[in-house]
Amino acid sequence: MSLPGLTFAVWLFICFCMSVEGYPSGKVREACTSMIPCHGSSPQLSPEHTITVNGSAFKPGDNIEVHLSGPDFEGFFMQARDAEHLDSPAVGFFMLADRRLSQLLTCGRTKNSAVSHTSKAKKKYIKVYWIAPGDAPKHVQFLATVVKKYKTFWVKIPGPIVSQANALSPATPLHAASEAVSTSYPVSYLSKPFNASGCGSTKFCIRNPSKCDPESASCFFLSFQQEKSSVFIEMSGPSEGYLAFALSHDQWMGGDDAYLCVNEDHRVHVSTAYLKGQSRPLLDSESALKDISWRIVDGVLQCSFRRSIILPAYKGRFNLDASYYIFLADGEASEGGLIYKHGRQPLITNGIYNVTGLPQDIGGSRSPRLIKAHGALMFVAWITTVSIGIIVARFFKPVWSHSFMFGKEMWFQVHRMLMLTTVMLTGISFVLPFVYRGGWSQHAGFHPYLGCTVMALTVFQALMAGLRPPRHAPRRQLFNWFHWSAGTTARILAVVTMYLGMDLPALDLPDPWDTYTMIGFVAWHVGIDVLLEIHSYCLVCKVEVIEDDRVQILQSLTSAEAEGRLFKQIVLTVYVCGNIVFLIAFLTVINQM
Repeated sequence: MSLPGLTFAVWLFICFCMSVEGYPSGKVREACTSMIPCHGSSPQLSPEHTITVNGSAFKPGDNIEVHLSGPDFEGFFMQARDAEHLDSPAVGFFMLADRRLSQLLTCGRTKNSAVSHTSKAKKKYIKVYWIAPGDAPKHVQFLATVVKKYKTFWVKIPGPIVSQANALSPATPLHAASEAVSTSYPVSYLSKPFNASGCGSTKFCIRNPSKCDPESASCFFLSFQQEKSSVFIEMSGPSEGYLAFALSHDQWMGGDDAYLCVNEDHRVHVSTAYLKGQSRPLLDSESALKDISWRIVDGVLQCSFRRSIILPAYKGRFNLDASYYIFLADGEASEGGLIYKHGRQPLITNGIYNVTGLPQDIGGSRSPRLIKAHGALMFVAWITTVSIGIIVARFFKPVWSHSFMFGKEMWFQVHRMLMLTTVMLTGISFVLPFVYRGGWSQHAGFHPYLGCTVMALTVFQALMAGLRPPRHAPRRQLFNWFHWSAGTTARILAVVTMYLGMDLPALDLPDPWDTYTMIGFVAWHVGIDVLLEIHSYCLVCKVEVIEDDRVQILQSLTSAEAEGRLFKQIVLTVYVCGNIVFLIAFLTVINQM
């Protein structure tokens, strides 16, 4: 393998392998019914660990904080069951407080109805939240299996019994004396998820991905349905922090009418807010919303509410009978309801819409058009034009040495045309983020610094090529060395820069698809490079054998050259087709963002 190909492969291997991590599984679904671990020994009789809760009564939709504590243990498995029928299936579902120590499992038909460990690391304390379902039995008891060591474990350690508020009686056995969890919000619990029926016919819908189902764990959904003088609004998306949408007169944050559904300690608080610039939303002390409902299941947050079309008494609320850009954002929130800046670009409609007008079913974009163009042009330049240009220059000099185009050797003209195209596309792409941001981005990490380096090397390569000395000049060898060094460095940095840029909020291609596809492209390029190097080496060996034999030298050399020319042309055709496939894959995903 040549030094350029080896250098390129090693650098990219280091860059990509640095991001590879492993995750323990800890899945124990086979214990859903019996709660007995398959460890080949009998359980202990006297438990050392205890389960406590922060409430003794609940209503459907309430959450109970559940604690498991005791001496060091490696694993655990917890469920809630009907206290009067402990052999019955698990009841309700859990939410996590610490994903490093615990994970959700699905037992039977109820998702997230059990909790287990994520690793064998020693732990003393686990906290989770249990959400009461709408069809909960009158009395619910928490049970846990705890593994101290592989052969030392306890099964179905009995925990507290919690009861529905209307089922409490002095005779009810309780293991926790703290007060019941209650809610101070005028809300109700949604018993079932939203659906997309009526989108485009009776209600105005925004969906991302396009045409996705709000029951799906990956669907962001926002709908508006006019009801006389009010509008019923539904909002849904994969978030355990907050969801928010805003009405805006432009495609920039600031001066906007916003609505937030915030997960506050596993309860959803719905409020209105005013967006002032890019600062934290100013939440209103008085809400103009009615009929608020919410639901959190499987990491999907859903909320619905109703507001009047016109609200003259509330400052900052836009009339819903006008046209606006619509933003849809998600992000993290603290247990106290403090929201943080959204981790990725909000979804923004491509035009202004009147949500009380003609019902439509539309999508939006999370990536601004200038950023999309920036990414697309860089992929065209550094996946297609530069890669093909380098392959042609390195392996097709002997193949096209007697073919000419516009007075120059064909390989040189093709190489120069592709390299000039790369310079032009890189230059245009380089300017676009500065136009969009209006200056330097402070939140893009190493990406802009590496991008500036790639741009400088690209310009340096073009200037150096324009000053190339004649073939037999004394400085030609020095030129060749600098030309190869700068070009190889630019290619490596360009791929790394694209890799870093794919996960920035303004573009944020799907993960891990983007990483695997980029690794696939690098492997494809290095593989073709190695194949052509091996072929060139074999061809040289064959010619040397022919020269040693001194038999029919001219005829044999011509035959070897013809054979080598045909093979290289086939490989080039396959390589170009493969590069185009990778390019189309990236461009298609960018277009969908």
